[in-house]
Amino acid sequence: MPTVRVTRRAHFCSAHRLHRVDWSDEQNREVFGDCSNPNWHGHNYILDVTVEGPVDPETGFVMDLKQLKHAMNERVIDDVDHRNLNLEVSWLEGTMASTENFAVAIWDRIASALPEGVRLHRIYLQETPNNSVEYMGPVGG
Repeated sequence: MPTVRVTRRAHFCSAHRLHRVDWSDEQNREVFGDCSNPNWHGHNYILDVTVEGPVDPETGFVMDLKQLKHAMNERVIDDVDHRNLNLEVSWLEGTMASTENFAVAIWDRIASALPEGVRLHRIYLQETPNNSVEYMGPVGG
């Protein structure tokens, strides 16, 4: 069977702050700019999750996209939509809430929720129309 990649998209809104407590406010502003605002700031994120695997000859699917939607909602969206990433998302606790770290954490949440034979290929997380991150899993993974 051919290997095919399938992508599901989701939208959500979240707030965060890029800030290191071991740095001065001045250094945080210098490195993180407006993203270090003490009153937080928010984004309208776009999340694309791409999975790959063989096409099932009976269904014609790599994976039922309803299952992928459910996994994305249950493992990510329900936890982060209209939430403060720094304060309200337990699986980001202790992590700098950069888009890069956020994408890696999303990978970890989704990868373990996929059916047998389906592999997570890519997490694409768009923070703004001009800024996005693509993560394709751990090296050698």
